[in-house]
Amino acid sequence: MNRVFSGIKPSGAFTLGNYLGALLHWVSFQETSDAFYCVVDLHALTEEIDPAELRANTLDAALNMLAVGLDPERCSLFIQSHVPEHTRLTWLLECTATVGELRRMTQFKDKGKGQESVRASLFTYPVLMAADILLYDTDFVPVGDDQRQHLELTREVATRFNHRHGETFVVPEAAIPGTAARVMDLQHPERKMSKTIDSPLGTIGLLDTDEEITRKVRRAVTDTDGAMRYDRAAKPGLANLLDLLAAATGRTPEEVAAGYERYGDLKNDVAAALCDLLRPVRERRYELEADPAYVAGVLRDGAAHAHEVAAATYARAADAIGLLPAT
Repeated sequence: MNRVFSGIKPSGAFTLGNYLGALLHWVSFQETSDAFYCVVDLHALTEEIDPAELRANTLDAALNMLAVGLDPERCSLFIQSHVPEHTRLTWLLECTATVGELRRMTQFKDKGKGQESVRASLFTYPVLMAADILLYDTDFVPVGDDQRQHLELTREVATRFNHRHGETFVVPEAAIPGTAARVMDLQHPERKMSKTIDSPLGTIGLLDTDEEITRKVRRAVTDTDGAMRYDRAAKPGLANLLDLLAAATGRTPEEVAAGYERYGDLKNDVAAALCDLLRPVRERRYELEADPAYVAGVLRDGAAHAHEVAAATYARAADAIGLLPAT
C-alpha cells in the first residue's frame, strides 16, 4: 500500500474549511493507504501561545480528527511531539537545506512581515515539516495549493540528501484534493476560510449548531447580477456556495449551478446540506469527550506505532550522514 502522511496545527477551532479541504480527504485515504496523521503541536510554537491553550488546542484537534471519521484501526493518529525523531531528523535536514531556500518560503515572508522580532523557528519550520513527511517513507502528501511550496522543499532536500549520502528517503509526491480544496470565507470570499482569522459570520465552525450554520450561509456574500453560473474570478461569493454544495453532495459546481435560478434557494440547500454533513461529526465529538481514556489510548498507541517507523528512518539517515550509533 502507498504510505500517506499529513498533519494539522492546533492553532484554533476547526472550521468547515479544514473538514472539506483536508480532513474529509484524509478519511478517504485511510481506506486505500497506510496513513499516518498527526497533530503538529511543535509547529504551533512558531507563534506566541499560552501553554495551557496549546495543550487544550492539541487535545481539541485530536478529538476533531477522530470525530470526522479517522479510525485508529485504519490509520495511525498521534501527537507530533510524542515522537522525538521529528526534532532529531530536523537537525540533519537543516544541515542539508540552504538559507536561500528558506528565504524563498512565502509563508515566512507573509507571517514575518512588519514584525520587529521574528522567531528563528518561523524561518526553519519548513525543515521540520520536511522531517515530518520524510520520517514515514511517505509516498503521497495530501496538500492544498498553499502548501505545495513546502512539499517542493521537502522533495528537494530529500533528493539532495540521497545524492550526497546514498538512497535514504522516499521522495514524496503531492495528492491534491479536488472540489472545495479551498473553502473561502463566507463574508470575504477572496480569502480562505481559516481557524486563525476572526470572521464570526464568514467562518463555519466544525462544531457549529444547525442554527448557526443556517444563519451564516443565509448571510453569505454573493453579488447583485443574479446570474447563476460558476465563475470563481467574477463571482467568488456565489462560486464558494456552489463549491460547498458540490462537495457536500458529490457533484461538480457546474452541475449544482444548473439546478438553480435564485440565490435564496441555493443558500437554503447549502445550509441544509452542511447541517446534514456536520451533525454526525458534532455528535461523535460529544461521545469522544465523554471517554477521555479511549482518546488517550488512541494517541498512545498511535505514537508507539509512529515511533517504530520513525526510529528506523532516523537511524538510516543518521548512519548515512556519518553519526556514530549509540551502544
